[in-house]
Amino acid sequence: MKGFAMAPSVTEFYAEKNVLVTGATGFVGKVLVEKLLRSCPNLSTVYLLLRQKRGISGEERLRELCSNKLFSHLREKQPEVFSKLRLVSGDILEEELGLSNDDRQELQKRCHVVFHGAACVRFDQKLKDAVAMNTTGTLRVLRLAEKMENLEVLVHLSTAYCRCELEVLEEKLYPAVHKPARVMDLVEWMDDEMLDYLQPKLIGSEPNTYAYTKAMTEDLVADYAHKFPIAIARPSIVTSMMKEPIPGWIDNLNGPAGLTIGSAKGVLRTMHCEPSYCVDAMPVDVVANGCLLIGYATAIDKKKEVQFFNITLSKTLHFTWGNMIKIGEDWINEYPLTVALWYPGGSIKSWWLSHQVCLVLTQLLPAVLIDALLFLLGKKTFMIKVQKRISHGLNVLQYYTTKDWNFRNKNFTSLRSRISSADDQMFYTDVSGIDIKQYMKDYVLGLREYCCKEDPGNLERARRLHKIRYYVDRIAKVVLLGLLLWFLFSHWQSIAFGMSKMDDTLKSLSPIEHVKAEEAQDSGPLF
Repeated sequence: MKGFAMAPSVTEFYAEKNVLVTGATGFVGKVLVEKLLRSCPNLSTVYLLLRQKRGISGEERLRELCSNKLFSHLREKQPEVFSKLRLVSGDILEEELGLSNDDRQELQKRCHVVFHGAACVRFDQKLKDAVAMNTTGTLRVLRLAEKMENLEVLVHLSTAYCRCELEVLEEKLYPAVHKPARVMDLVEWMDDEMLDYLQPKLIGSEPNTYAYTKAMTEDLVADYAHKFPIAIARPSIVTSMMKEPIPGWIDNLNGPAGLTIGSAKGVLRTMHCEPSYCVDAMPVDVVANGCLLIGYATAIDKKKEVQFFNITLSKTLHFTWGNMIKIGEDWINEYPLTVALWYPGGSIKSWWLSHQVCLVLTQLLPAVLIDALLFLLGKKTFMIKVQKRISHGLNVLQYYTTKDWNFRNKNFTSLRSRISSADDQMFYTDVSGIDIKQYMKDYVLGLREYCCKEDPGNLERARRLHKIRYYVDRIAKVVLLGLLLWFLFSHWQSIAFGMSKMDDTLKSLSPIEHVKAEEAQDSGPLF
């Protein structure tokens, strides 16, 4: 042990522990549960707070979770560990989490560790819904935790993008602009129309309700730090798995994943982005390992103030958006999708205006033409709807791709000095030696298989279709260029005659009239 000889190892700490996980069916939640089962063999119980969703019961959602490809290693090698999972029917949107008396009493008597990851991750959520899920829901979890007799630590998952107006995000508490209690009360009684009007004024410098509620919720969580040990983990963009158990595994289309698939399908042709800015993204397995280490260290320290850990890259690697998109494009062409609308193409734009022009010419206009053709053929139109969704997603994400983010993560990186080399290998958080090209290859293959549900065995067919799309794309561009040249050539005499008449008119004017005419031309509209 490096400097903490009397402390237990990470696996020893979690031995015989009963752990409550909220948000277990989410991207990070799945990986956290799998890691607990696989790497903490003497763990006692993992309680999963699950609600009925879209008519699917909590029991069925638990079965779906266990049947996920992510758990295939456990199903083959350690099938007995699934008996450690215990369903707790509840919902963070309900009073007292909607728990039965028996479940509540069991958690209050037996639970040692809480990982609270349940949240609404949609950036465009209405303020009322975002507050209900992210803030009021967290308050209900805190009130339950307050009554847990053997609680050793609560780890709350926030985000590194919780205070977007700051030049540098330190690992410390930033008091909320508005008191959480007042905002929760406000959204409770105010009607939707008035809330929609006030929303831009309330969230202020934050780009969306997700960042606003996450920042506010941190303040709420910090108020409970004197009652039991609390840590707040702030991951940056969470991306596909780096190592274990399945390199490249991903089942989440948020952020870069959705854009990558949009590009691979040929429907995304332009993006507003500063290519020289660094990407701050962390593999989901590193985030899960980080959460387990954060819980371990915070429980041992037993400090009376909340601890903050920025799970961020913090420019450990100089990996820019331009690098990521270029490498991603190469792997998309090597491992194309079978189902795609067009050949991948387009580029990122540093200038907003050039992006908007390309958006109209290469995405919106083709969508209108395709839908018009489908309408004439009596088919169902869809392209305009698809492009509206893509444009909305771009508008949300482009805020993050046009700013250079700076996070301090000393608390997070120092966790490695507190554990043995064996634990450091098992609960790895070091990404400095990552092979970017290999990681991006796994990322693209993961998106292809787990998000697009494409069989790896159909790759040769996908490549043949990809080649066909390539030639169709090139032929279409040649035809469009030919039509443009034909139009200019066929109308050249008219264009030349008009320019000549304008020149003759200007020459016939007096010097003063000539200047006035030129000024009149210069003052005309830009478009």
